[in-house]
Amino acid sequence: MARDCIIRGGMVVRSSGVARLDVAIEDGRVSALAPEIGGGARETIDATGLHVFPGVLDAHVHFNDPGRDAWEGVPTGSAALVAGGGTCFIDMPLNSSPPTLTAASFDRKLEACQGRARADFALWGGLTPDNLGDLEALAERGVVGFKAFMSGSGIDDFRRCDDETLFRGMQIAARLGLPVAVHAENDGMTSVLAAAARGAGRTSVRDYLESRPISAEAEAISRALAFAEETGCALHVVHTSSARGVGLIRRAVEEGRSDATCEVCPHYLFFTGDDMERLGARAKCAPPLRSESERAALVREVAAGRVDTIGSDHSPSPPSMKQAGDFFGAWGGVSGAQATLRALITLGIPLEQIASRVSDNVSRRFRLPGKGGIRVDGDADLALVDLSSRAPVAEGELLDRHHLSPYVGQPLAGSIRRTLLRGATVFRDGTLVGPPLGRFLRPPPIDTAGS
Repeated sequence: MARDCIIRGGMVVRSSGVARLDVAIEDGRVSALAPEIGGGARETIDATGLHVFPGVLDAHVHFNDPGRDAWEGVPTGSAALVAGGGTCFIDMPLNSSPPTLTAASFDRKLEACQGRARADFALWGGLTPDNLGDLEALAERGVVGFKAFMSGSGIDDFRRCDDETLFRGMQIAARLGLPVAVHAENDGMTSVLAAAARGAGRTSVRDYLESRPISAEAEAISRALAFAEETGCALHVVHTSSARGVGLIRRAVEEGRSDATCEVCPHYLFFTGDDMERLGARAKCAPPLRSESERAALVREVAAGRVDTIGSDHSPSPPSMKQAGDFFGAWGGVSGAQATLRALITLGIPLEQIASRVSDNVSRRFRLPGKGGIRVDGDADLALVDLSSRAPVAEGELLDRHHLSPYVGQPLAGSIRRTLLRGATVFRDGTLVGPPLGRFLRPPPIDTAGS
């Protein structure tokens, strides 16, 4: 019997290495991997000269549906993702309105994604002082974990966690067998520094950078690690922006004090604070971009395998929200879901490390069924990439809502020739293919009896 598809002659990228292999696909899953696969198929894809990556699993996006799809929506955000070689996203509980804090708001979020997502998807629940009593219901609905802000989120209806809330939330999450993800910055430090700068009329890009020092990140990471150790909660530190932060997390893991993982975003690896001064608010984020020496140190941490996952933290807004004479008042969020894979290739991150950090490790940490790497019986989520290509990012090629990305004009290596979701081509040579096929993924239940 003919297989559904055979991809022939490509260099298959896995966390274990890169090898020339054929990939056979049946019923949406990889059915065989071998140097030469005999027999026919309903479709044959010639991947000669291309690298076959696992599809990017982006565990950190803000697609903002429902309620704020004028900033970004699931149709446009997921289109950008698949154009960048992505096949799955995990949507954050903000900046949708209402935020995903209750069973009812989860249902609204799920409805906004179903039938409209071009990639498979899972959902985060929120952890705030307002919804400790709702965490169990969110777990029953199928969230992958709970997101908490240790500093202000910028969204009025998603309040930051004080220490008591974070500690109690971690106790509940540990009992439910789900991780807590934290935005780790010391709010007391950043808010006081920001207020002092603005009060003195210092509102430039450089003033903003100086109001959010690495020490604010490091202190918050240390505090979150202490709470996680005490409660037994799995911890995921999102958008770690410094090698110091990575080191704190790695030491806690190596010493057996915490089940903690570390996420880094491509923009911290690619851009610096100097770039933010040049690019303006399209490069504004929190924690902010760092110095060139800090950027280079963070790249070394990734290349050495000391970072667990890489996510885009795609968080766009309308252009009007990026225009403010007071830089502190401009919306902070980088549009980058379409650039993740190309940026990492451009930086020279070893290909095996890219595969593990954007796919295998993400699936393992958040227990995404069928996902992770290129393996027999796994979902056939693949990105075919021409590594010989290098070209500046053009605004016209971006598929997110506002095309307001700091990567525009940046020469990036790698051209995404084709993206396959469960064996079906969803993007090819600059064009979306077919209707939205995204399915909701939920982690399998954990037996917490006796815990």
